[in-house]
Amino acid sequence: MKSAYLYVRVSTDEQKRTGYSLVEQEDRLIKHCEINNIDIKGIYREDFSARDFNRPEWKKLINIVKKNKHRLPENILFIKWDRFSRSIEYAYQMIRVLRELNVQAMAIDQPIDFEIPESIVMLAVYLSIPEAENCRRGLTTSDGMRRARKMGRWPGRAPIGYTNRTTPDGKKFIMPKQPEANYIKWSFQQLAKGSFTISQVKKMACDNGFQCSKSNFWKLVHNPIYCGVIKIPANRNEREQFVKAIHEPLISENLFHNVQLLINKERNKRGRNKALKSLFPLRGFLSCPWCDNKMTGSVSQGKCSKYAYYHCMSYKCKGRFRAEMLNNCYGEMLKKMHLRPEVHELFGFVLEDENILTARRDYIDEREVILGEISKQELQISKARKYFLDEKIDLDDFNKLKKEYNEILNGLNYQLNIVNTKLIACEQNDNVWPYTNINVFQSYRDQDIKGKRDIISLFTPTSINPNTRNIESLQINTVLSLVVECCE
Repeated sequence: MKSAYLYVRVSTDEQKRTGYSLVEQEDRLIKHCEINNIDIKGIYREDFSARDFNRPEWKKLINIVKKNKHRLPENILFIKWDRFSRSIEYAYQMIRVLRELNVQAMAIDQPIDFEIPESIVMLAVYLSIPEAENCRRGLTTSDGMRRARKMGRWPGRAPIGYTNRTTPDGKKFIMPKQPEANYIKWSFQQLAKGSFTISQVKKMACDNGFQCSKSNFWKLVHNPIYCGVIKIPANRNEREQFVKAIHEPLISENLFHNVQLLINKERNKRGRNKALKSLFPLRGFLSCPWCDNKMTGSVSQGKCSKYAYYHCMSYKCKGRFRAEMLNNCYGEMLKKMHLRPEVHELFGFVLEDENILTARRDYIDEREVILGEISKQELQISKARKYFLDEKIDLDDFNKLKKEYNEILNGLNYQLNIVNTKLIACEQNDNVWPYTNINVFQSYRDQDIKGKRDIISLFTPTSINPNTRNIESLQINTVLSLVVECCE
């Protein structure tokens, strides 16, 4: 007697509780087994989506199959292939897994004889139809939701502070939900004061009893739905739109826009903070000459202007130095750092080996390509001349071809001259650069703040003279000290 596992599936828990699909599927499968003398080894009932095989009951079934050490041929029966999977990609993967377990999946309403090669085509059709239905259903649903938004209705799950409701005539809408709605109103009012950040307002609201994650709160304060406006995202045919909603707003549009202005202002302030860091590249590297604590930096307001200072992190210490003076002093010290003469040639070879000086190589490759094109065009002219001598083409055609090829050749020769000029310039630079008086400051000057701090970590200022108020010396990285020296 053949044996089989029965698998029945619906998509949702509600269908399982209120519908008759599971019962009907199970009854038909049992009758099929009785008629065909098939031993039923188990029935697995599922209320889960078929977009993949991450389903509880299916996992139990596969685990039972894997425990069968004898691995006799077995079957898994279901009504149709859409009960098995609605993704053709995952379906083929699972069929392969089952085949390795000596198990065959079979739909009793859409039977497939796997011993017939042509049946593979029918299997592809059966598996692709459910996926196509899903795609069409998804497209229809998204179009319907977009139409609802254009009518001022919120079509999906209600956002925080609202709850989904249905009118007596069956139309869905959202209405404020307490106490979340009051917390949201209060949060917008606090943000409008400009005294608190989003994180601070979120923390205060949560301390008062509001339950909301950090990411959801950030989305909440940017969502115009709370002022009675629904955002319609852009698609291939339409631009982004904003529509007046029919639900009750929690705040006014004026309050919402004021909050957005303050949020953007705070964001720009963070951008200014990043620019402020560039004023203090030595912060964290310098030590106070009096108390040996690390020094930080800040900007002070003078009578006529603002001034940047490095100062001690200890509030008891009065260590304070003009940032501009120390930054300039550090730059002057970097100008004295040069490559040792004996490593110039070695460094040139290293750069070549590491493919850093690629400009010359690129120009050589470009020249080879152009020369190849020139040879190809000359060959074409030669062939055209041979065809003309063999009377395969007339004089007019030959002249047209010759004119066309000559124009192409002129353009290629012009490109070749440019590349050759660049190559000559590269060779001249290669002969000069290893012996040019290059210092570390030239690289330091062109870096962003991160690059400058990376260089500072290699050439670290060790101490500040309290009398001259300048940096006295630098501590050079051990490896760099072998190739770099200080030249007064």
